[in-house]
Amino acid sequence: MYLIQSAHNEQLKRLGKLLKQVKVRRELGLAAMEGVHVLQAYLHTGAQPEQVFVSEKRAEHAEVAKILRSLPAGVVHVVTGDALSKITALTEADDIISVIKRPVNAALPTTGNGMLLEDVQDPGNIGTIIRCAAAAGLDWLLLSKGAADVYSPKVLRAAMGGHFTLPIYTDVDAIAWTEQFTGRLWMTALGHDSDSLYDLDLNQDGVWVMGNEGNGISEPLLALAAKTVHIPMSAHTESLNVAMAATVCVFEQQRQRLQKRS
Repeated sequence: MYLIQSAHNEQLKRLGKLLKQVKVRRELGLAAMEGVHVLQAYLHTGAQPEQVFVSEKRAEHAEVAKILRSLPAGVVHVVTGDALSKITALTEADDIISVIKRPVNAALPTTGNGMLLEDVQDPGNIGTIIRCAAAAGLDWLLLSKGAADVYSPKVLRAAMGGHFTLPIYTDVDAIAWTEQFTGRLWMTALGHDSDSLYDLDLNQDGVWVMGNEGNGISEPLLALAAKTVHIPMSAHTESLNVAMAATVCVFEQQRQRLQKRS
């Protein structure tokens, strides 16, 4: 175990950059995740963090102390004073930050049941979608080159461990990948000629495509769809947030599949 007493410590400075800068996370191949529960989910997979930083006060908490005892001594960094709280958005009640290796993309999937996010920007939306996709049993998730960093602290926190159970592929050329994909494509759009979600047979594998929060799916990508899908709503509601729409779609698919098995 290491004791850090200065806010000017080099390891703490690097941690601050990992929390705030996408470029640094990508260059170092690392990610920083905030909170006890996300760390517990990561450890549950059998993986080990590169480093864990925890405030001196928080390290004495029974739940945290048990986790720290399970880690190799060289991984744990106990930070005195308020140095850790100055670089994180967390409250003092949850001052624990873990540094993990950022997974490297394997070959992109060409079969299975998944989702493609095109240029989705809000970290909270991406994290929620990851969590719901994992819960609904999707096989994988693709994010386009224009999407927000899937390994940002905010996305990791919102996903609540979904990163560690769902294969995620980043920086995907959405159009090139979609052009070579031979399975079903379910692209969500508000057009009048689109099919209702509840009229679809979702028992076969396919790919859900969700677009940017403000602009939806881009026209070049939308042109690749034989048909688009909409979620029927009250006339008083214009549209749904992308995370909410994705959740409705994947759990309707899950409902149909569970019903077929029964």
